[in-house]
Amino acid sequence: VFLVLPIVQIVSTSVTPYSIPEEMKEGSVVANLASDLRLDVKTLNERKMRLDIVANKKYLDVNKETGELYIVEKIDRENICPSKSSASCYLRLEVTLENPLRIFNIEIEILDMNDNAPQFRRDAIHLDISESTPKGDRFSLSNAVDPDVGSNSVKTYHLSESEYFNIEVQTGRDGSKFADLILKKTLDREQQAVHHLTLTAVDGGKPARSGTASVIVHVLDTNDNTPTFDKSIYNVKIMENSPIGSLVLHLNATDLDEGSNSDITYSYSLYTSEKTQETFHLNPTSGEITVRGMLNYEDFNIYDMEVIATDKGANSLSGQCTIKILVEDMNDNHPELSIKSFQSPVSEDIKLDTVIAVVSVSDKDSGENGIVDLHIPDNMPFKLRESSDNYYELVVSEALDREKVPEYDITFTVTDRGSPPLSDNETMTLELLDVNDNVPQFPKSFYTIRVMENNAPGALLESLSAFDPDLHENQYLVYVIIEKEIANTSMSMLFSINPEDGKLYALKTFDYEIEKEFLFHIEARDSGSPPLSSNVSVHIIIVDQNDNAPVIVSPWRAHGSVVEEKIPRSTDKGSLVAKVIALDTDSVHNSRITYQFLQVTDATLFSLDQYNGEIRTMRMFSYRDPRHQRLVVVAKDNGEPALSATVTIKLSTEETAVKAYSDMTEVPLEYDIFSDLNLYLVIGLGSVSFLLLITILVTIVLKCQKAKPSKAAPPSRNSVISERNSTIADSTLVSNDAYWYSLFLAETRKGKLVVRQPVPKGSRYIVSSIPRGTGLTDTSDSAAST
Repeated sequence: VFLVLPIVQIVSTSVTPYSIPEEMKEGSVVANLASDLRLDVKTLNERKMRLDIVANKKYLDVNKETGELYIVEKIDRENICPSKSSASCYLRLEVTLENPLRIFNIEIEILDMNDNAPQFRRDAIHLDISESTPKGDRFSLSNAVDPDVGSNSVKTYHLSESEYFNIEVQTGRDGSKFADLILKKTLDREQQAVHHLTLTAVDGGKPARSGTASVIVHVLDTNDNTPTFDKSIYNVKIMENSPIGSLVLHLNATDLDEGSNSDITYSYSLYTSEKTQETFHLNPTSGEITVRGMLNYEDFNIYDMEVIATDKGANSLSGQCTIKILVEDMNDNHPELSIKSFQSPVSEDIKLDTVIAVVSVSDKDSGENGIVDLHIPDNMPFKLRESSDNYYELVVSEALDREKVPEYDITFTVTDRGSPPLSDNETMTLELLDVNDNVPQFPKSFYTIRVMENNAPGALLESLSAFDPDLHENQYLVYVIIEKEIANTSMSMLFSINPEDGKLYALKTFDYEIEKEFLFHIEARDSGSPPLSSNVSVHIIIVDQNDNAPVIVSPWRAHGSVVEEKIPRSTDKGSLVAKVIALDTDSVHNSRITYQFLQVTDATLFSLDQYNGEIRTMRMFSYRDPRHQRLVVVAKDNGEPALSATVTIKLSTEETAVKAYSDMTEVPLEYDIFSDLNLYLVIGLGSVSFLLLITILVTIVLKCQKAKPSKAAPPSRNSVISERNSTIADSTLVSNDAYWYSLFLAETRKGKLVVRQPVPKGSRYIVSSIPRGTGLTDTSDSAAST
């Protein structure tokens, strides 16, 4: 069985034409391709509709949704169809579809737009035209090019306004336009050498576009001008003896032509004498006239010459001028001086008006040029005195001092009165001999030297060097101490000075407490003849060291002993107990003494004034205060390091009145029980005791619940252990165990020993009873009972 299918034409033979202008914007719709090709828009995607790319650029594309042909990239007609042989420009494309395969031909004509302006191949057109060219001559100009075609191409040319030129527009065989430049007036290079014109090409588009080019016309020279000098006659003055090669005159002839027509050569005319040509040289190229031979005013003083300037044109032209040279006389001879006599060296004490030198002067010139003047510098102690014609004497006009100026360089200068003046000079050196006319000088008129006491013998104290501005033996100095006795002691026994360099030494160790200062003189004497001397005062001040400790003079006591004082026990607050006085033999600064307690039995009972050493009571004595107080006072000076001395004072208190009482009678002590310190102590002890009491009570209750009835309880607080015990009555109880004082209270006046707080079971304490009034302080004494 055979199936016969109809033959379908795949490639369409017809061409679908379109026409669009160039430079359309991107995205612009050209046509509905699906409609024009009678295609179903809905099947464009399924059939994979595509548009072939032309010249690797995709200028157009198809929207598969709408079937519209649109611009993808701007189309430039001149790029697609660069040739101007045809006015038409086409873009041929193929549209391909599949299922079934179909190919359609599309032809798009690109219409030209006037988007290009005419352009010249060169921005500047250069023309060379001779100034002798007749008017009416033509000169070709390069034409402008416009990529556009048809009416948009170049249509005409315009020339900027000119007095000498215009243009004529021509049409070529291919229809292109070009212009010829026509000379309408003869040129003159000397008036205007270059003409600047503007040529404009205009196309036929709407609106029209144009392009410009500069036309530069260079006018070529012809030799139609003669050389001309600045002046027709030159008058020149030159000094005689001008050196060979000196410039006399620079001629400058000008020619309005250019090139070889303006190149000028200079030459002497036939009327110039040989003498003049031998004396002066004329440079043929530059026109400089220089000196060739020696000029002497006395031989020849006027020179006349004629100079011709000729150009180098084909038909050379020339001009001439006249020059008169006047030779002027000049001051060409230098004055001369001669030293006939010169005395050097001379003593610095030379007398005034003494002749030092004799000088003669001369000048070979005559007139003003032959008159000469001689002088020396103004700042010198000399003057010139004319002795005869052209002879001068140099004399001393001021006193000389070698120490200020040891020598003088005297310059003799001789000058004539010519114009310009000439001069000559000669320098002589005058040396001065020294005279012993200066006494030695110390830098100071008075020396104050501080020496620390206890110095080492031979110690250097000061260098007392003097200065003598004289020379040699007149400046060699010897130093001596001018003898002076103080307390039958010579200064040379205390001090020594080096006679050569003036160094002062101490010969002994000084003690400020014995010797505090010395005043003497030192003399410096030179070795001149006669010798001169001067002296200087020296004040030696011995500086104190803190080498003496304070000595306590009150209260007096033997060395190492203790001072004992007795005071009433009823002494009021602020009463003077004792006064410590110490002395220090050092200087005021080191001897300033301050007092301090080093040890004190009760710091709340006594005060010490640190400046006057007074010991006063700070409060009244209480019955609890011991009868014996021990005070250790230190007296310290103000030195560095500080020195000190101490004194120990034992104070014993005693009753002011003694009465007999029965054993049961108590004698109360009067004291301020409610002083500030006691009040604070009572409050503090009360608070602590209250807390301690609560703690003890709780502890006792707990222990009593567990305790056996047969065992006796320890003494409770405030229990009286001993009452009216003769051992503790009127005595002081002392224990080596500090804890004892917190457990018991001895009411010695009542003869009672009271428990302060519960005593631990099995405790054992050793207590000594010391009778009052015995002065004992510890339990080692034999009078104490245990």
